[in-house]
Amino acid sequence: MSKPDELLVDIAAMVESEQSTQMSLTVVVQGAALTGRLAPEAVWRQRVAEVLEGSERLGPFSALFSPAGTPARSPRGSGPPTHLHFHVAMILQGTIGLPETGGMYRVAIKDVSAWTVGDFRYSDR
Repeated sequence: MSKPDELLVDIAAMVESEQSTQMSLTVVVQGAALTGRLAPEAVWRQRVAEVLEGSERLGPFSALFSPAGTPARSPRGSGPPTHLHFHVAMILQGTIGLPETGGMYRVAIKDVSAWTVGDFRYSDR
């Protein structure tokens, strides 16, 4: 999108304000469909930091995601959100979602070409 969808920005702002962390969303970004639940950026960063801390190889990167390692940012509310932060999310590929257990994704709102409320899950039925 050349100009981000205002409704999508409003949804992201509501999630960011921590009024809701239960919003499920499916987006299309550069032809890929991503589905999952949105989280406030701070919650998303903390979870990524926790996952990285548990890795022998990637542990040093955890500091970049933790609150202490985060570069100074403008105060919350100084501008509209620019990214969506997904957790328990999957990239939809054919009849499966990758990864099966869900992952953590950060998507620029300006790159979203289509979206719908709700997430898609596959079943064996």
